Amino acid sequence: MKQGLHPDSYRLVIFKDMSNGTMFLSRSTAYSKETEKWEDGNEYPVIKLEISNTSHPFFTGKNVLVDTAGRIDKFKKKYAKKA
Repeated sequence: MKQGLHPDSYRLVIFKDMSNGTMFLSRSTAYSKETEKWEDGNEYPVIKLEISNTSHPFFTGKNVLVDTAGRIDKFKKKYAKKA
């Protein structure tokens, strides 16, 4: 493996799924100004996710339509036939 390719500054970060509120603690190099208390009483930076394995239809087995920021409406508006 090449030396110096991967970052050395991994830290514990809370990832929060905004669609259902599920949180999990993992290591990351991502930066965040927001912090939140974890179950162990320590405060960690929070990275907000739109979809995680707890809300994605592939992992949950439920066929749920997730329309983030009106993407479907934007698509229909962009490609609508001109009358």
